[in-house]
Parts: sequence; structure tokens; C-alpha cells
Amino acid sequence: MIHMDDATQSYLQQLLHAQELPGLMIRMRAINPGTVQGDCRLEFCEPEELNADDYVVENSAFSIVIDAASVTFLQDTELSYQQTATGSQLVVKAPHLKAKAPAIDGSLVSRVEHVIATEINPQVASHGGRVTLLELRADGTAVLQFGGGCQGCGMKDQTLKHGVEKTLRARVPELTAVLDATDHAAGKNPYHPMPA
Repeated sequence: MIHMDDATQSYLQQLLHAQELPGLMIRMRAINPGTVQGDCRLEFCEPEELNADDYVVENSAFSIVIDAASVTFLQDTELSYQQTATGSQLVVKAPHLKAKAPAIDGSLVSRVEHVIATEINPQVASHGGRVTLLELRADGTAVLQFGGGCQGCGMKDQTLKHGVEKTLRARVPELTAVLDATDHAAGKNPYHPMPA
């Protein structure tokens, strides 16, 4: 289930040994699994922190504990300790952790949601905002809702027309229009407050 070479095993063993805690293990946890933000967290795990449903991978030198909810997403994970020009790093390759990009002939909804998650939301997140697809109409109109710092923002029209709509229509050409269904007057913390 978890694959690592001898150098990686030795590196992790040294980390555990340096803690001077008997029975210390490595816990692997999937963070935001099945999404484009999927990530893997490694942390120390003491024996008393084991849960009944944890999956334990025994190794000749130490054990790796995987949360029950993370097992599917961390199947076939490779750990590798690599030397670089600036030092060293532990690289985790988990092929089942992140959401896969939809096929070019995949559903329109899945392709729109993928562009929102991978391109649009990372951009508006810098202003505390987020965008959600509310509806995809039969005529190809995507109806969106803005939240966080985008709700009530004085730059909402520019963000919609020159950012969100431009990106969506370039990536998903079948879209005919992009509409904003947000109640901007209810915004509690806009990034650029609307003029009074």
C-alpha cells in the first residue's frame, strides 16, 4: 500500500528515533481528498493516539498509521527522500488523492466545476472570495453565486465579466453566458466595499 525505498525508510526511522518516544509511529492523513486541493499530511503518532479503525502498515523498522477515511485515497502512495541543490525533502506521490480533471467529453457541469475549483477560486481566494455554480441552464448559461470577500464587492462586475466569465468561456466553449445570482447587498465583508 505504501511504497518507499531504503533511503526514505532510513530517513523516517531517524526522525522517529530522534523523538525518543517508544513505539512512536508516522500517521498519514488525506486532507481534502477527492478534490483538486487534495493533500497528504504526515505527523507523529503515539501508541495511545491509535483509533480502532486505523489501518496500520507494518515495516521492519516502524509503522505507518493511516486514518480509515484516508485509506482509499492513499492507496499506492510512494514516499521518497530526495536530496536537492538546496537541501533535502520528503516527496509524497499519492495517485488517488486529488480529483482528476474531467474528460474533454465529460459532462458540462463537471467541466465548469473543475475550472471554478482549479482556476477561478484560487484567484478570488486571495481576496477572501469564492465562486459556486448554482445552475447550468439548458441554453448553456452558467448561474454563479459569489461568497466571502466577493459578496458585495465594488469590483464584482469586473470580476465577473473580465475574470470569471472570460476564463469559463475560454475553457468551456459550450457556455453561452455567465450570470451572477448573488445577493450582493447582504455581503458582510467585501474586499472592495461598494460605494455608498
